[in-house]
Amino acid sequence: MKVREKMKRETSREYALSVLKDNIINLDLKPGTLVSENTMALELGISRTPVREALSELANIGIVEVFPQRGSRISLIDYDMIDETYFMRNLLECGVVKEVCRVINEANIAELEENLRLQNQYCMNNNPEGLFEADNDFHKMLFQIAKKLKCYDVVRSFSIHFDRLRLLKVSASVGANKIVEDHRAILEAVKERDGDKAVTLMRQHLKQYEQERQELLNKFPEYFK
Repeated sequence: MKVREKMKRETSREYALSVLKDNIINLDLKPGTLVSENTMALELGISRTPVREALSELANIGIVEVFPQRGSRISLIDYDMIDETYFMRNLLECGVVKEVCRVINEANIAELEENLRLQNQYCMNNNPEGLFEADNDFHKMLFQIAKKLKCYDVVRSFSIHFDRLRLLKVSASVGANKIVEDHRAILEAVKERDGDKAVTLMRQHLKQYEQERQELLNKFPEYFK
């Protein structure tokens, strides 16, 4: 598990939750991994109580399974949860990209172009973590341009299941180039102010995980429910 320093204003529970989420999303704590409150508390330099609270909170969203008296396990990747996340993202992000087509300006376009340049660089240099972050930033920028950042916070809070799949994809070089190509096509539609085209492209982009499902199941059968 990768451990960062605790920030000054961060409570122990917030610290434990943040570190756990980062390690789960980044697959440093792989699906199916058994975890111990005692071990985590020692690694983080905090008491067991905030670790227990963080594990309980993650259990509420189905990302951790808690077994009383026996410890906890990082949940396997569940396509039912991913399908539900897609349903929410499809509704929100298609609406956002249509709004972006209406309000975008040249400064916004330049920022998105720079983001795409970074995505392409990370892809060419086989840097999955960099591509993952730039991918997140691209979608966040669309919400920001549409002035819908509260909606973005909702998407992020519910996307941990989807995020594990996304990072697994780019780490295994499954569809990494397609991510950048999709974003380029979406940006071109936005630059043309073609809302219907942008919505169609966004929907296809978000649903790409369906086409890659079998390949990932074949490569990492132990990670999936």
